Amino acid sequence: MPIFFQDRINETTRLGIWKIEETEHFFKGNVPQHRDVTHPHKRLQHLAGRFLLQFLFPDFPYHLIQVADTRRPYLPNEEYHFSISHCGDYAAAIVSKTNRVGIDIETPTQRVIRIKDKFLNQREKTEWRANEHEPDIISLTLLWSCKEAVFKWYGNGGVDFRKEIQLKQQHEGTGIIDCLFSKNNTELLTENRDDQRTIRCPVCQYYPHPFYGRRTTGELRPPRHTHGAGTGGVLSVATIPAV
Repeated sequence: MPIFFQDRINETTRLGIWKIEETEHFFKGNVPQHRDVTHPHKRLQHLAGRFLLQFLFPDFPYHLIQVADTRRPYLPNEEYHFSISHCGDYAAAIVSKTNRVGIDIETPTQRVIRIKDKFLNQREKTEWRANEHEPDIISLTLLWSCKEAVFKWYGNGGVDFRKEIQLKQQHEGTGIIDCLFSKNNTELLTENRDDQRTIRCPVCQYYPHPFYGRRTTGELRPPRHTHGAGTGGVLSVATIPAV
């Protein structure tokens, strides 16, 4: 059973990555397929992602999943909040009984350099050195993945990544980045006090390249001039409240 990585974030929230090595027959014997997927590998990804939901919480009600107009899967009664992402031979999922969540998994490629102006504002490009002649693909992918996780956390589509998802400070020595999300002049960044500790929501937790099979954290560092696609990947999680 190739559970590649899992993390019990807290008592109500769990995360997992599945390395897809099984046949379609294995997954279809365990989970229903909720929509028609014609491409064989994408169908495997679809099934593996849903398989993870019940792997993380055995009583997860597959049969109640519905898909919104924005293509976001959800449970009508919100018994669980969940998010799924796929990349290559990996599927990732996060499930929470209490908090809205979002997840994204990516393989670093040169494409992220070409689209950086579409998802980073000028302050972010300066702060994370994305304006370098040869920007770091891994760092750019981390930033893209963080914003994609927040987008999936929101779930209703129609978001300007540059203006409405703003990555703020990174907590030194951790993989946590504060994020300000605003939509229709509504500011969703909140501040809660918990034992004199300030928590800002939503927060992106990233798991840097490459995957090590354990929870890892680290700072976004100056460009390493990575020219090719990475063999590992980037995983980002957005939650509210912060966990």
